[in-house]
Amino acid sequence: MRHPLPTPPTPVPRRQFALLGERRFAPFFATQALGALNDNLFKIAFTSLVTYQASKFSGVDPASAAFIISAIFILPFLLFSATSGQIADKLDRAALMRLVKMLEVGIMVLGLAGFWWHDAWVLYGVTFLMGLHSTLFGPAKYAYLPQHLNEGELIGGNALVQMATFVSILIGTIAGGELARVAADSAWVIGLVCLVLAFAGLACAWRIPASPAPEPDLRINWNPVSETWRNLRLAAVDRRVLMAMIGISWLWFVGATLLASFFNFARDVLFAGPSVLTLLLTMFSVGVGLGALLCERFSRGRMELGLVPAGALGMTVFLADLYFASRHATNPGHLRGLAEFLRDPGHWRILADLWLLSMSAGLFSVPLYAFIQSRCKPSHRARIIAANNILNALFMVASALAAMVILGAGVSLPGLYGLTAVANLAMAVLLCASVPEFWTRFLAWCRMRKNP
Repeated sequence: MRHPLPTPPTPVPRRQFALLGERRFAPFFATQALGALNDNLFKIAFTSLVTYQASKFSGVDPASAAFIISAIFILPFLLFSATSGQIADKLDRAALMRLVKMLEVGIMVLGLAGFWWHDAWVLYGVTFLMGLHSTLFGPAKYAYLPQHLNEGELIGGNALVQMATFVSILIGTIAGGELARVAADSAWVIGLVCLVLAFAGLACAWRIPASPAPEPDLRINWNPVSETWRNLRLAAVDRRVLMAMIGISWLWFVGATLLASFFNFARDVLFAGPSVLTLLLTMFSVGVGLGALLCERFSRGRMELGLVPAGALGMTVFLADLYFASRHATNPGHLRGLAEFLRDPGHWRILADLWLLSMSAGLFSVPLYAFIQSRCKPSHRARIIAANNILNALFMVASALAAMVILGAGVSLPGLYGLTAVANLAMAVLLCASVPEFWTRFLAWCRMRKNP
């Protein structure tokens, strides 16, 4: 029996932050933010411990542990996204999110035991299960929004979710590193913090309003390969939706390239220490969040596809300038601290490039997510979003392989940024050529900004 979907409220002019005071959005917002925070805090803390406290974990190679942890976390997205999309179309999405949060609590009980025993293999298993937790949550998360927000609120709602995700990643990264340093001899404290965050996410999930399933009679295909292909074919029915998915996945390609390179960029190109690395991560994460929030202001409360070419152009320009700005960094013979780094005017140009690049990424991504949500049939929405998650994971793996090949060929990190700028321009041209609506809306948006 099919259940009627909740009807989003009648569009009214509102600021996006007003959604944070409404039950249809606030509990969901807090649930997904706490989940992203827990994922990243656990991964970074575990990575830091096995990198700097390897002697306490038997059978672990600290040189490869970070890559193994990252690969294990991404693997469930490739294996189970197609299945999770079907589940999200078959079950009430609020109920599914509560089930996923209960699973997270159980996973973190196991994580607490792994930290207590200093057992890397248990923690590798927890890493896989946290990836599975995120895989199950993703389709329900993005399919939930168009059930409870009207089209005029989708930009603002997606912007808040995007902002919360990147801020949670930042906080989790910093807190995970600090916890690993402070609690190196009491690793169980890390597990306890993760368990508390899981319980907090579950408490918020109980407040999420009902979100009836659009296809409760759906028969689940448990073959991930055939179901993934089927979902991609569903998306390809509307070429514009498929290209929007490719655009989002490309953003994850660029983001993964930058985030993975920041560690070596800070140390080997800028000759700077950990405090500068933290600053780079902060600038990038907060910049994406701010760019996402600005989407609602620039789009004036409607889905403005013209922001996609604008964001792509900004990403290209500031990636290219990051290449030029970082080519001639000087080596002082030691790793610069934060104060010394900020005294060099040339470094402010690098920070500005990074800030504006990440803001452009926020402008680029939010309209694409809203476009997919609004153009997909409600009965297939979660499965198409699941297919997008698979593409995201594949593009992230491709970014790592491409960076390894390019850097292995002797290209410098600034050179990698320059090549990424060229590739980003090519992707922008492909998107606008495949979906002319992006370009025509961009021209109209520019005229509107010129003559408000």
